[in-house]
Amino acid sequence: MDFQELAEKYRSELLDSVLPFWLTHSQDKEFGGYFSCLGRDGSVYDTDKFIWLQGREVWLFSMLCNKLEPRQEWLDCALQGGEFLRRCGHDGDYNWYFSLTREGKPLIDPYNIFSYTFATMAFAQLAKASGNEEYAQIAKRTFDRILEKRSNPKGRWCKAHPGTRPMKDFALPMILCNLTLEIEHLIDPALIDETIRTCLHEVMDVFYQKDLGLIVENVSAEDGSLVDSFEGRSINPGHSLEAMWFIMDLGCRLGRRDLIDRAVEISLRTIDYGWDKEYGGIFYFMDRLGRPPQQLEWDQKLWWVHLEAAITMIKAYRLTGNRECLAWFEKLDAYMWSHFRDPEYPEWFGYLNRRGEVLLPLKGGKWKGCFHVPRGLFQIWQILKECK
Repeated sequence: MDFQELAEKYRSELLDSVLPFWLTHSQDKEFGGYFSCLGRDGSVYDTDKFIWLQGREVWLFSMLCNKLEPRQEWLDCALQGGEFLRRCGHDGDYNWYFSLTREGKPLIDPYNIFSYTFATMAFAQLAKASGNEEYAQIAKRTFDRILEKRSNPKGRWCKAHPGTRPMKDFALPMILCNLTLEIEHLIDPALIDETIRTCLHEVMDVFYQKDLGLIVENVSAEDGSLVDSFEGRSINPGHSLEAMWFIMDLGCRLGRRDLIDRAVEISLRTIDYGWDKEYGGIFYFMDRLGRPPQQLEWDQKLWWVHLEAAITMIKAYRLTGNRECLAWFEKLDAYMWSHFRDPEYPEWFGYLNRRGEVLLPLKGGKWKGCFHVPRGLFQIWQILKECK
């Protein structure tokens, strides 16, 4: 494999195709913020604005300014989105709405913790890119809110009846593994260290089930045990694989090769389990007991799952030299470029059926925005440059 030639493929796709797509089509020059509901050719088909996707796009362009080069068009894009979020995205006390109208009026109240996590990431990177201290304060205040809500993320919007089957889910400790590294330049080191310890324990000792060799999406909130229910049996291979490159980054940050090696082992077990042996690609949801999943989209092949898996496998190879990880990366690279990449228009498709055929030709929507494709292309490009 020619790593540098492959790196160039990812670099070109990011800089020459995907980023221009979002810069051209997503920016709302009239009201601020971004359109995320974009058709195959970039045309806007809905103008509602989802806070977590607004935050992701602010983060993406701020991060590129900080890690790649301070291009003015990237900074301008991030700043206008950040200003829209600052003005309209929260209730005045840094409780972040889920969605807004195009003009910035609240549509759905702050029930979703990921509105908070991506606002934190956005303003932490934007503060660094712009030098604006107010943005740093927004990131810090919002991070405090996240820690306050950690034991009950949905608060009064939780639909579960209290006490009958208390459960906690994997998504928050997983994202905190990444978020702590994103904002550690703003937060007290002792708090960062404590948060990292807690999240590592949750991911690697609670949600990772040694007997299964897999990570489950939900466990009992009382004792961390497995629960025999739809939620308790659910496995999301993409979540597990994404979490493992977060863990590898933490292993590098902490100087812990043992953590990296464990993450690689879990990654290999997860992708072998989640790979569709008949049609290729990674299943979206699975049931750990092999029972019918409750999610009707369980067998779809999603863009983010494969990009995150590819980051994990090439990162694992660079850090450990494990050839099995490299073989999986090659398999994922071939699948992604032949199935998700649109040969006619920029950006990638998001949703395929089990056979790998395009289900929805959209390039953005309520759940897909300017994040996984450009972040994945950037991460993989940077890692490949260092591979030998």
